[in-house]
Amino acid sequence: MQPGNDPASLVRHLTELREEHRDLDVAIARLAGDPACNQLQLSRMKKRKLRLKDMIAYFENKLIPDLDA
Repeated sequence: MQPGNDPASLVRHLTELREEHRDLDVAIARLAGDPACNQLQLSRMKKRKLRLKDMIAYFENKLIPDLDA
């Protein structure tokens, strides 16, 4: 779901992304500690976490006012 352009919507979306990022971090740590873990699943989770990090940075930048306008 894409947030609207209003700041409140962006903040809500950022909160959801950050929460998912934290949850993935915990899940990755738990899975990595298991010697019989599924490496493919672990790799996909790490890639998802990186995508979330990029999305968080993108939406944080959208919250910064454009001073050149």
